[in-house]
Amino acid sequence: MPTKVLFDTDPGVDDAMALLFLQQHPAIDLIGITTVHGNAHIDVTTRNALYLCERFGIEVPVAQGARNPLLQYKAEPPTFVHGDDGLGNVGLSFEPTRQADDRPAYRLIIDTVRQHPGEVTLVAVGPLTNLALAVKEDPEIASLVKEVVIMGGAFGINGQGGNVTPVAEANIIGDPHAADIVCTAPWPVTLIGLDVTHQVLMSNNLFEQLRDQGGSDGQFMWDISRFYVDFYTTREQIPGCYVHDSSAVAYVIDPTLFEVRRGPVRVVDSGIAIGQSVQQPDDRSYAPGPWDGYPSQNVCVAVDAPRLLQLFMDTFVPAAGGVS
Repeated sequence: MPTKVLFDTDPGVDDAMALLFLQQHPAIDLIGITTVHGNAHIDVTTRNALYLCERFGIEVPVAQGARNPLLQYKAEPPTFVHGDDGLGNVGLSFEPTRQADDRPAYRLIIDTVRQHPGEVTLVAVGPLTNLALAVKEDPEIASLVKEVVIMGGAFGINGQGGNVTPVAEANIIGDPHAADIVCTAPWPVTLIGLDVTHQVLMSNNLFEQLRDQGGSDGQFMWDISRFYVDFYTTREQIPGCYVHDSSAVAYVIDPTLFEVRRGPVRVVDSGIAIGQSVQQPDDRSYAPGPWDGYPSQNVCVAVDAPRLLQLFMDTFVPAAGGVS
């Protein structure tokens, strides 16, 4: 049976690609979308989600979520990465007429999980404010969620640091207090951080293949990715971009693409290391500390990048060729 997914997102170029991935892959049953502040202000991320649903025929409820982090000041969106419109400055081809669900995002999360106990995977690819609000409002949903899969974090695997500060990844530092609540709640969490997403490079050659053979989805991904790829080409000197949010989707489809390490995860919420995500591995012994008493979670430490890219390409391009 396909996995029921509720997608918590801040579209966002890579969010839009991940949404199409969720919609198109037969192993996924997308049943709802919640929006959050992050790559753009909440009014923009919600408009983008509604636009994507209307343009690509995605018939699920879309609920607007948190406008600001739980406690800290909301930083200005990274328009230099995703563009002023959040979608690579390509401009919307029409103004969406669809309306957001009447419920706030955290309530849609609660209602959806309670409607499908034990069946719903929450895939979160933005700041974790909505998930934290949901589990604070109704702690019992932690026992009813199948899994929480997060694109976020940087755990220092092979020296990997953050992309906002030397230790902090963007989604986690976007609301570190919420991230710590989500990672320490008694539900199963898997974090797909920069440690693995920076190993998955979507090359310009693959984008060209999507454009030429991937139909309207592929053309759209080509269009919105140009601004995004230019950022990565300038900043990272790479011929393409890293696959962040779609890596979280790939984990849901095929967890064997990844190697995970088990252990409690905490997030630093103040000081110069704010936003740092830290795991205490289960196979190591330490003196008593702030990780004690919290559930062990999965942190991805390795990825089969060629297989992941092939999975993505096969979803949009029939009989896709090599992934170079």
